[in-house]
Amino acid sequence: MRTRTRTITTAAVLLLALTACSSDSDDKPSSQKTTRDKAAPSSATTPSPTPEQPRQFGQVLNFSDPVDHGELDVTVLGYEQGVKAQTTADQEFGTTGYVWAALEIKACVKKGTAGITRYPWTLAYADGARVEPSSVTYGDFPKPEYPYEATVKTGDCVRGKTVFPVPGDQRPERVLYTPEALPEPAEWAVPAA
Repeated sequence: MRTRTRTITTAAVLLLALTACSSDSDDKPSSQKTTRDKAAPSSATTPSPTPEQPRQFGQVLNFSDPVDHGELDVTVLGYEQGVKAQTTADQEFGTTGYVWAALEIKACVKKGTAGITRYPWTLAYADGARVEPSSVTYGDFPKPEYPYEATVKTGDCVRGKTVFPVPGDQRPERVLYTPEALPEPAEWAVPAA
């Protein structure tokens, strides 16, 4: 017990001595210490970036694609669930309770050329589920269809509908656009039915 008390007392005395040695004799901070304090930014005052809110349908995302060296404007124009077709989503995929949904999207190339495809588009649900575009198409799917793959030049646009097999009793929360050129997905909020 005495050894512990003596160790604590010795540590306190050493700490007090070191503190006394580091201050100036007139108890004013030195100019060198003040300069150092001003140069080091405080992490408590550095604002953190706020996450971007999902866009509304029709709001345009403008970005540059370093791969194709193109500048694009993309947007979501609409969402329709319960699209009728000659073959149901359940018949196509052997599921129960799935229906077809159509997402209408538009992309315009402002500068350069760009490869356009439906595959960076995904529907996101509140429970974390994600649904990708259907890899099948039928002649009675909504028209015009968004291209599977196209090269678009300056001044041209593509607009069309992409069909998804979705759970019929749920509605997606967001539409995600995830091309490799974007560091994080762009999002559009899906309005309530």
